[in-house]
Amino acid sequence: MTMDVTFLGTGSAYPSPHRGASALVLRTEGECWLFDCGEGTQTQLMKSQLRAGRITTVFISHLHGDHLFGLPGLLCTVSLNTNPEQQNLNCVEIYGPRGLRHFLRVTLGLTGSQLLFPYAVHELEPTTDQSPEEGQLSLEMTAECGPLHPQEQPGRTIFLDVSSDCYLLFEDKKFVVKAFRLFHRIPSFGFCVQEHDRPGRLNIELLKELGLKPGPLYGRLKAGKPVTLESGRVVLPTEVLEEAIPGRKVCIFGDCSSVLGEGPLRLCNEADVLVHEATLGDEHREKAVDHGHSTPEMAAAVARACCARRLVLYHFSQRYKPCSMRKEGDEDDVSELKRQAEDALQGSDVEVTLAEDFLTLPIPLRRPRFIPCFKE
Repeated sequence: MTMDVTFLGTGSAYPSPHRGASALVLRTEGECWLFDCGEGTQTQLMKSQLRAGRITTVFISHLHGDHLFGLPGLLCTVSLNTNPEQQNLNCVEIYGPRGLRHFLRVTLGLTGSQLLFPYAVHELEPTTDQSPEEGQLSLEMTAECGPLHPQEQPGRTIFLDVSSDCYLLFEDKKFVVKAFRLFHRIPSFGFCVQEHDRPGRLNIELLKELGLKPGPLYGRLKAGKPVTLESGRVVLPTEVLEEAIPGRKVCIFGDCSSVLGEGPLRLCNEADVLVHEATLGDEHREKAVDHGHSTPEMAAAVARACCARRLVLYHFSQRYKPCSMRKEGDEDDVSELKRQAEDALQGSDVEVTLAEDFLTLPIPLRRPRFIPCFKE
């Protein structure tokens, strides 16, 4: 199964002519999951090779506008491009902090926006240590009011699992998706998408020696079930299956100046791709932290602690133009942010990538790696 990540917006605060506001898409077998949806995301989608109509799930890291303002418009535009005669349209599942349900209900309701498909908002209940006191949204401000939007289906409220220090969002046959807590000016979350391990390849030569021909019995063994030969011998899957192919792991951090607890480090251990903000350079660390943000060195420390394979930096201050648009005399060089992260990761195997708008990163199947990185 192919898997890749496409960055639609890599800037912070607002969309600019050279960087869109925060948004990225994880694509697997044609299905698209959107992470954050800053203002202008639908325009970025139109410029990309992705199709907005394939978005089935949306994850919002926190309720700051540069991660959220594009969502109501995107939903409406997808609806306008939906065939009204199409039956049994899938529900768009939306995950985000408490208050997201109220935001969408009021925004769609006040604008008289009707959708041709159903949607459901599943809210994560934050803890009080995820932000300063002034950044904590009151229950009165985020309380649901009035009836559901006509196309809204009831959503879940998801609480922190104290034993694992994370939130279980959902699990299906292909993936398990969890969220974890971050510290920011308002409660912020990161997301971990873990692909289930795949069965190893069948040893065809051995199967032929045993007298088994290609057919349904191969599928039974691949599914982990034993097969009985005509001779009465029972062939166990472990005898004919090569080592399982480890599932891939993608971790996407929302805005933060730190992670909370050890849950994120356990959850993101050996991530194939770890996407982390680097709003300002290391020389502006104090300012970054004061505003709830990170620098390349801070992002690198997280990647090192997680033994990530690749660290992708994004959410740059708009002062950092893409390398292709930088002019002689510009003071702020985005490539310096990469150098700072690489310097902090010397001696590790972590690869550093600077995200740019419309960059697509393929995520190949993993090879087994048996180095225990995180210790309880």
